[in-house]
Amino acid sequence: MSHPADFLFWGMPVISTLFQHAPSPLERLALPEFESAGLSVWIKRDDLLRMGPGLALCGNKWRKLKYNLAAARSGGHTQLLTFGGAFSNHIAAVAGAGAAFKFKTIGIIRGEAPPGLNPTLRFARECGMHLHFVDRATFRSKENPAFLHRLEQAYGPFYHLPEGGTNEKALEGAREIVTECQYQQPTLKADYWCVSAGTGGTAAGMTLEAKPGSKVLAFSALKGDFLKRDLASLLAGYPAAGDWALITDFHFGGYAKYRPELLQFLNHFYQEQGIALDPIYTGKLLFGLVDLAKHRFFPKGSTLVAVHTGGLQGIHGFNERFGGLLHYTP
Repeated sequence: MSHPADFLFWGMPVISTLFQHAPSPLERLALPEFESAGLSVWIKRDDLLRMGPGLALCGNKWRKLKYNLAAARSGGHTQLLTFGGAFSNHIAAVAGAGAAFKFKTIGIIRGEAPPGLNPTLRFARECGMHLHFVDRATFRSKENPAFLHRLEQAYGPFYHLPEGGTNEKALEGAREIVTECQYQQPTLKADYWCVSAGTGGTAAGMTLEAKPGSKVLAFSALKGDFLKRDLASLLAGYPAAGDWALITDFHFGGYAKYRPELLQFLNHFYQEQGIALDPIYTGKLLFGLVDLAKHRFFPKGSTLVAVHTGGLQGIHGFNERFGGLLHYTP
């Protein structure tokens, strides 16, 4: 595994070594469905890219936060403020970042405080995050300058992180997923880069770095195709961005929705591969890839890279909420 200093030679922005890291593993993923379809599939194990306490600050959440944290630190900020739902991976990640890098953190949470909180919110509070619950109508004002000004009056100056963490600096971090893979396997010529999508930030960043001739497939965890508009908006200022498509067939009813076949797949995948997948994002991605391989969606001989974006902190909350349906603990 490479030393973090190696990243200084990749043409990536130079930031404090405090926020540098070695590459996450890139592994072959040999499933019968892939083999019979003639596919070469790799998995980028960003779930193993873990910073700070617990499992919250890992995967694409770390990728999206790293350059924001560097900007906050260089700008003299001591406080981070962000937005999210009660089970938000992003809320947990920002709380973990605060604990790891000595920022005060404030989480504006959509809806009423659940009795006893839940594992995500308990973790955030244990990391020192101040939780501020607002009704859904107020939450929709999260990008309104007047609302942000009122929050600044209440809490003092802060570095603002949008819900989900997606902004230009997040795209910088996501680009490094592709760069790392090419560094680790110089002969790797990916035809498809495959990643789950919630806000589209990770997929957009990867699209900016993907080489001509390859295509980024964003597997939506949400019902509907509105992410197509969001992705296009994120990439609008980058005329040289690569090819991409939004896959909307594997949301299982929408965000945090599931069906028995998804749970069966997740438990079997862990038993056979020893890799924990979360049921909100990466589980749907891998289920979708296997299903598409079965139906010969990908041309024979294609090379795919699937990104495990983490999200493992949510498994405990999912099992607590739905009764231990996943038979593993990361």
